[in-house]
Amino acid sequence: MAIDKEAIKFHIEGIIRALGDDPGREGLIETPQRVANMYEEIFEGMNYTNDEIAEMFDKSFEVTSENNDMVTVRDINVFSHCEHHLALMYDMKITVAYIPKNKVLGLSKIARIADMAAKRLQLQERIGSDIAEIMQKATGSEDVAVLIEAHHSCMTARGIKNTTSKTYTTTLRGRFETDAALQNRLFMR
Repeated sequence: MAIDKEAIKFHIEGIIRALGDDPGREGLIETPQRVANMYEEIFEGMNYTNDEIAEMFDKSFEVTSENNDMVTVRDINVFSHCEHHLALMYDMKITVAYIPKNKVLGLSKIARIADMAAKRLQLQERIGSDIAEIMQKATGSEDVAVLIEAHHSCMTARGIKNTTSKTYTTTLRGRFETDAALQNRLFMR
């Protein structure tokens, strides 16, 4: 599915009018086009399925032994937009861990997977599930964990306006669900 920039421009112009402003005034003339360009960029992940993202970023390297080595990438910074208010989820830090099974994924690919999964209208819980699913497909390992911490502007800038609240989610797959020793290693810092 491609992002329809012409439809975005049309609707942003309508929103400007609905807010009581004139989309033809100097400061707003190019705003619908700028918003359409921005949405194309920040919602890029909506153009791809989890399978397609796994294929895009499956650059891996063979490893010869299977053991309990754990690969962990912490503090991947991304942002997303909640599907309920289209509000920004920001200062989002994602940790992705997995146990390699005959191959390891290029480290930058893990960050790219997290970024692409976040570039959708999302729920924080689904971002974790999407990343875990994509990682399982890209690495061939069932043993994946995703930890996410984020601020949600639907809580910090509107509604309750609690500016210090953070939301934490944990997605565990494979041995991470049942192996307490793996969980301890994951949560160690």
